This record gives sequence, C-alpha cells and structure tokens, in this order.
Amino acid sequence: MAAAMAEEQEGVNYASVVFKANKHPPSEGKTEETVYDEVKVQNGTTDQAADAGFLEDKRANNRRRHFKRLACGLGIIAVILLAGIIAVCVYTATFSHENERLKEIQKNHLAVKQNLTNRINKLSSMNENLMRDNDNLTVQLSNLTQNYTVLENKITNLTEEILKLTTQNQELKSQKNNLTEQIQEMKANINVSRAQWSIDAYCPKENNKRRCKACQKNWEHKELSCYIIHNAIRPERITWKEALENCRGKNSDLAVIHDEEEKKVINDYSWDSSGINGYWIGLRAEDKKWKWIDGSDLAESSWIDPPAEGRCAISVKNDRWKTVSCDEKQRWICRQKALSV
Repeated sequence: MAAAMAEEQEGVNYASVVFKANKHPPSEGKTEETVYDEVKVQNGTTDQAADAGFLEDKRANNRRRHFKRLACGLGIIAVILLAGIIAVCVYTATFSHENERLKEIQKNHLAVKQNLTNRINKLSSMNENLMRDNDNLTVQLSNLTQNYTVLENKITNLTEEILKLTTQNQELKSQKNNLTEQIQEMKANINVSRAQWSIDAYCPKENNKRRCKACQKNWEHKELSCYIIHNAIRPERITWKEALENCRGKNSDLAVIHDEEEKKVINDYSWDSSGINGYWIGLRAEDKKWKWIDGSDLAESSWIDPPAEGRCAISVKNDRWKTVSCDEKQRWICRQKALSV
C-alpha cells in the first residue's frame, strides 16, 4: 500500500514537473536534463531524494518506451514475416497448381501435336498416292488421246474405204445382174444340152433311127433302177467320198438299198469281192447311226455291225455288209432311176 502511495506520489511529482516544464518549453539545442536542471535552479530545489526518484522514474519510462518500440518493431517484423510466409505459401500453392495445369496443357499439346503429326503423315501419304494416281491418269489420258487420234484416222480411212466399197458394190450388183442373165441363158442351153444328152444317152441312133432304153449304155437295168459297177483295179480304187463325187458326176448316187430284193441285187453285182475288199454303197455312220446318203436311217440293223465314227459300208459277194474306214480305197457301185419307156 505504501509502495503504491509512493508511486502515486512520484507520479504526481513527475506530473507537476512535466507540467512545469511545458510552461517553459526548452530552447533549441537543450535537452530534457538541462531543462530539469534549470527548473531546479529556478525553484531552488536541492532535495537529493527527489532527484534520485525522478531519475529512476525517467529511466524506467525510457526502458518501457524502448521495450514498446522494440515490441512494436518485432510485431511489425513478425507480421511482415507472416505475410511473407503466407505470400510464399500462396505463391507456392499457386505455382504448383499452375505447374500442374501447365503439365496438363503440355500433355494435351503433345497429344494434339502427335495427332496432327499422324494426320500430316497420313495426308502426306494420301497426297503421294494422289500424285501417283494423277501421273498414271495423265499417262492413260495421253495414251487414250493417241489411241483416239489413231482411231479417228482409221475411221476416216474406213469411211473412204466404205465409199469405195459402196461404189464397187454398185458395180458388182450391175455385174451380178449381167451374170444372172448369162446364167439363165446358160441354164436354158444346159437344159437343152442335157435333154439332148439324155436323148442321145437313152435313145442312141442306130441306122439313123433312135431306139430308147431304160438305162444308159454300160448300165445294168434291174426293176426301176440302173446300176453301174466300177470294178476298178487296185491302183484306181478310191475313198468313199471320192466314189460319191464320181457317182454324182454321172447324175447318180452311191447305191441305196431299202429292201431285201435290192440288197440281193447289190450282193449279186459285188463280183470278185471277199473279206474287207468290196464295193462302196451309200451307207455311212453319222451321230452313232447308220444313214443313207438320201438322209434316211438304215431300217434293218442285222445287215451290218453297229456303227462307229468314221466308218462306211461295203458290199461283199455272198456275205453281209462290212464296216471299214471311209478313207480306205475300194471299188464302188452307182445307182440311178431307170427311164420309163
């Protein structure tokens, strides 16, 4: 309590001193201690105890002010440091986030770049293919142009040839008409000659008189037919086709037989024949069938062996018909209708 009172008393004294000091502000260049000394002199105060207490209070106040300033400075520094740390933390967090974003953006950019690179490569490949196709098409177009030019020239030449052929065709038509007229005249003459030949052949003159017969000279007459037997020696024998042409040159055909009576006649005329040496008749194998030269089929299959391609029939004396190659050389028998007299 006493101490409190003492402090309160000291405070009063200090206040009074300060108050007094305020009445007389120190001159420029004077310190507070100088002012205090001056006050002491003016007031005539020489109490040592009061001086000691005043100085002690002054030191304590100075220390408190110093500590306050130091604490305030340290607080400001602490606040600045805290703000700096917070700023650093915020910057670090922001930088880390931005770094992640940059990495993600970079990753996306790399993916986009890769895609663009792939597309560029693909487009480059397509462009090369298109350039090759274009070169090929250019070559083809050049070839087609050349071919077109050649064809155009050919068409021009063909047109000229067609015109020439048209002219020639008209000339040939005119010649054809003339030849047709000549042929008709020749046919008329041939008919006359043939008629005359027939008359001479079938009705020869004997003692200035004509006597008509059913068959020509040297032909054998049997019933309604006339036969001529070509009993040729071996060097003069011919193939089946040659024999057919020979008979047709005589206005006849190789012998055609449709009944037993005709078969017997042909068999009797097949003189001096045996084995596979006989006389050609008008029977040949066609489409696995025996056919006569008049287009009819063989009615009696027992007269000859089954047909085989390239085989023709020969008549052998006192034997059934034989099949031999049509290219062999044999004798032959021609037949024609007898003349009715």
